[in-house]
Amino acid sequence: MATNLEFKAHYQSLESLYPRLAELKATHRETVHQTDTYFYVAQVKDAAILETCKPRLKLREISEARHRVTSQDETDEAWLIYYERPNQSESRYSQYQLSKVSDPSTLKALLTVALGIETIVQKQREVWMFKNTRIHLDTVTDLGEFIELETVFQGQTEAEAADEHQHVKRTLHLGTADPVAVSYSDLVMQKS
Repeated sequence: MATNLEFKAHYQSLESLYPRLAELKATHRETVHQTDTYFYVAQVKDAAILETCKPRLKLREISEARHRVTSQDETDEAWLIYYERPNQSESRYSQYQLSKVSDPSTLKALLTVALGIETIVQKQREVWMFKNTRIHLDTVTDLGEFIELETVFQGQTEAEAADEHQHVKRTLHLGTADPVAVSYSDLVMQKS
């Protein structure tokens, strides 16, 4: 599986991050609407994983931010994503695997019957990039505003990735942010 170094925090005003993103020289890639349908994960290959994290499986449907996903016709892109990440508030490693999906409505129906839907998360996401770090400015329905960092281990050592990740956190002044230890799916389920 691929590896990310991740950090997530609740943030009062995402707009206040724009000057810091400019200072970082991050580039805006896109603004999209995402619907993440989380499915129950009944079994995992290595039961020891359950001691440190909750494995998750989600179908991510992506559309342009000008409208919300309400039918298959509006979905521009879709991915099936499985990941294992510890629930901790500091930066943490995430192991993940993903696959592009050409027929998300059929796959969603199949997974709903086979596994059941755990919850659905809807958000608007601004995607910014700094080197190998994706910076997500998220407005999550019923939860508020968040910033999420994902530093991908691609063409660099673990130490180099960690240095880049910490540089982004420092430049964006995330040391004073309100860290979030869990997935948006957990927050949505806690709220309902």
